[in-house]
Amino acid sequence: MIDTLLLDLGGVLIDVDYHRTADAFNALGFDGFEAIYSKAQQDHLFDGFEIGALSPEEFRARIRSLHGNGITDAQVDHCWNAMLGRIPPERIDLLKRLRTRYRLLLLSNTNAIHVPAFERIVADHNGITDLKALFDGAYYSCDIGLRKPEAEAFHHVLGRHGAEPARTLFIDDSMQHVIGARAAGLQAEHLDLYKEDLLQFVRRRGLMD
Repeated sequence: MIDTLLLDLGGVLIDVDYHRTADAFNALGFDGFEAIYSKAQQDHLFDGFEIGALSPEEFRARIRSLHGNGITDAQVDHCWNAMLGRIPPERIDLLKRLRTRYRLLLLSNTNAIHVPAFERIVADHNGITDLKALFDGAYYSCDIGLRKPEAEAFHHVLGRHGAEPARTLFIDDSMQHVIGARAAGLQAEHLDLYKEDLLQFVRRRGLMD
């Protein structure tokens, strides 16, 4: 029995293309950016930024030190946010329907530059000024100081809502996060975006009528 759904944000809800960020940085002369950042693996610089250990100013300075020239704050932000797409309206509708049946939670590995960027995207294109209000609880790694796939991140979120790991289904497009969730006692499924999107997954699993 499942009474709680825990969703990822990037890829599962909001479309993300990591190659766009790599291409944007590479276009500014940052050769081989994809070698230090990808969905599957990333440099400790990005891990630290995702748990709030680095401020946006420190992150931009680190990028400049790796880049080797006078890239501006605005250019760093533009390139870094280039990966962010939109949330199709049908996924917003799905969230509203899922919330009538399940406790609906969000856990995203994200950072202090991406948060205002995707919140602006959702406001501009979906007319939603409070993304977190779509959930019974929404948590960003940069705010809670914990990130997936650490067991503590999952337990922190579920504990805030009295949710039992064994009755929680976690859905993420990153396999390493799914493995971490299972190790933490959750039911967890990998959303293979090459085969299906969240709506198709929900129908296939029979999570909604």
